Amino acid sequence: MNRIDLSTDYLGLRLFSPLVASASPLSRSLDTAKRLEDAGAGAVVMYSLFEEELHHQEEAASRFLINAGIGHGEADSFLPFDSGYRHGLDQYLEQLAALKRTLDIPVIASLNGTSLDGWVDHGRWLEEAGADALELNIYYLCADPNESGAEVEERYLELLRALRKQVSVPISMKLSPYFSGLAHFVACLEQAGADGVVLFNRFYQPDIDLDNLQVTSQLTWSRSVDVQLPLRWVALLYGKVGLSLATTSGVHTADDALKLILAGADVTQLCSVLLEKGPGHLATIQQNMIAWLDRNEYRSIADVKGYLSRERCADPGIFDRSNYLALLDNYSRAKGVRS
Repeated sequence: MNRIDLSTDYLGLRLFSPLVASASPLSRSLDTAKRLEDAGAGAVVMYSLFEEELHHQEEAASRFLINAGIGHGEADSFLPFDSGYRHGLDQYLEQLAALKRTLDIPVIASLNGTSLDGWVDHGRWLEEAGADALELNIYYLCADPNESGAEVEERYLELLRALRKQVSVPISMKLSPYFSGLAHFVACLEQAGADGVVLFNRFYQPDIDLDNLQVTSQLTWSRSVDVQLPLRWVALLYGKVGLSLATTSGVHTADDALKLILAGADVTQLCSVLLEKGPGHLATIQQNMIAWLDRNEYRSIADVKGYLSRERCADPGIFDRSNYLALLDNYSRAKGVRS
């Protein structure tokens, strides 16, 4: 088998593989992160730094450590201030610095939040700690009937503009699929200073327990079929915008990753499959990708990137509404099923 070049450009960074470890608990361990690198990961996205969690820690520290003695003189000795207390942000910055010392591949910090001040301050500190790029995950569900889609988009753009003024490292925006004019919004993000987008954030949905009449929530793994949504949008955006295109959710096999790259993705992020099968499974996916490229006489990822995007495939309409109509017209009932 001839040598296959898997290198790709993402956020202005040169990666030797399009397979990127998505934000997950795996990056909390230096040993596990090193195993991801050894298995062939082109970059690692750190576990998310949650704004709400930091606020909760700050409130708890203020109540129990800093202001414990207010109104209770004896509390000064009962709950003395702990000079060794480590805030969640401190722990994150320390882990980021440790990952940079341990790994040769880029380390991308992940911010999850919604407030302007928190993003700007945290982003600046993450850059100073050595982050090669920032992935901004604005987990915002608009349930207010009085808030318009334009206002929701402006919330994202305002955060991005403010952070762009403070940091020089590349910024990628991790989006949900729920924008009414997604292609236009991605173009607006590019104009506001984004270097890339990650498609798509996978929200965890609530459920209802009928036996106990309770609303529940649980973690569910992605499936390969989940790649179809980001595949369509990457194919639609490829060649229309200048920023980097990354996908996440649903990549479990080499076939999944190759389909997304053929649609136009610069990188594909993996999470569920690595949590299920371990960091070493990334090597299996990469080896199978190389085998497919070699079997089909391609020498590099660049040879196939965007080959089946909307602007380059033989039937562009397959990505549009016309394909929906064609599928309905061609539907036939299974034998034995009566109308």
